[in-house]
Amino acid sequence: MCSVLLQAALASGCNTAPDPGDEVRERLVGTWLRDYEENGTHVRRILVLEADGRFREESRSLGPSEAGVHHSHEGEWLYDGTNLKRRYTLMDGQPVSAPTMPFAALQIRFTGSHEFTGTDNVRHRELRYQRVPAGTEP
Repeated sequence: MCSVLLQAALASGCNTAPDPGDEVRERLVGTWLRDYEENGTHVRRILVLEADGRFREESRSLGPSEAGVHHSHEGEWLYDGTNLKRRYTLMDGQPVSAPTMPFAALQIRFTGSHEFTGTDNVRHRELRYQRVPAGTEP
């Protein structure tokens, strides 16, 4: 009787389908670059997604009247099956406080083996990220 129950338990465990979100989460772990122009300002943004659910985001912008502005943010991330969600806990080394919106969500789709596009449905824009080597600077 015990062996029948054990076999049934093992068999049911083998029939469990893997969560497709797990594969996407694993693909997201790493270092990503978003390089773009906005209102005459060139911006390089590095997003590092750690396997433990933490993230770091560094950006450097250079515009016609700027010598180079640098920002550094940290927080927690997750993938919910559709969206890459980030909750900021530090912005430029300071704890996040109101009225700053400490969340970002992107509906993502991979457009190649080393890039994804995220749709920001709140600000109605599309953002493109490319995988880059660890240690890449903004």
